[in-house]
Amino acid sequence: MTLLLYDDIFLKHDTGPDHPENYKRLECTIEHLKSTGLWDRSTLVSPRAATVEEIALVHDRNYIDSARKVAEGGGGHLDPDTAVSRDTYKAALYSAGALLTAADSIMEKSDRNSFCMVRPPGHHARPAQGMGFCIFNNAAIAAQYLISRHKLDRVLIVDWDCHHGNGTQEIFYGDNQVLYVSLHRWPFYPGTGGEDERGSGKGNGLTINIPFTAATPPDIYVETFKKMMAVDVLSFNPEFIIISAGFDAYVDDPIAGLGLGPDDFAILTTITMEIANKCCEGRIVSCLEGGYSLQGLPLCVERHLGTMLEAA
Repeated sequence: MTLLLYDDIFLKHDTGPDHPENYKRLECTIEHLKSTGLWDRSTLVSPRAATVEEIALVHDRNYIDSARKVAEGGGGHLDPDTAVSRDTYKAALYSAGALLTAADSIMEKSDRNSFCMVRPPGHHARPAQGMGFCIFNNAAIAAQYLISRHKLDRVLIVDWDCHHGNGTQEIFYGDNQVLYVSLHRWPFYPGTGGEDERGSGKGNGLTINIPFTAATPPDIYVETFKKMMAVDVLSFNPEFIIISAGFDAYVDDPIAGLGLGPDDFAILTTITMEIANKCCEGRIVSCLEGGYSLQGLPLCVERHLGTMLEAA
């Protein structure tokens, strides 16, 4: 079955009324999923909170402690874009914990795949710095958890958020157990993600960046993704796939955009699931990253989750 991980704590991460990464993103998406019947068709699971030890698999403990103190002090900012409220630290623990909850269930063969509808997002969070709306790096924590807790050797993180996941790349840049693949708009925030950034040391070749200009046609994007998955990812032969599922490459996203429509995200999901079926018994944990159109995000999530449900 397809798990849907969600908790109302994610609505309590208060970024302010004019911030693009706000609670309305989830409210609108939930309302839409309920109207389509996908909410009831999914197996709804309340996540557990990640422990500090689990967050520390990829983050510096001093940074974790400082993020907690900012929240306990009533809130503030980790950088100009990254707001913290009193409930943010708790929400961030549950956001990371959602992926761990899903990963455990899938590894125990209770379920095949999952979508974690969480916030705050994570892929910009660096080992000792939150940035770009992100507090803790949810996908990176889950990948390292699968390696340390479940003794996996090869984990794929595929990131189709419109922005490059600089935090995820930094965490695994010298690692030979995680293949990080990012498709993103470039040049664009955060300024990283060039094709020449390929990893270092034993991780050389295990970072794959595919930058696109804003004018790239959707069919070129999809065909490039398909070819990369069929060649580079199959060669890596992952034992588990994590999707950093940002939907801000949607054509009408207010702060990003790469021309993709909801059906394109369904195709990306199908391609990823085909690779998962070949390599790792269909094991996928997908987590929400960006996506800021209150009209478009629900449609994109519908096609993503619906595609996972159809094949589960």
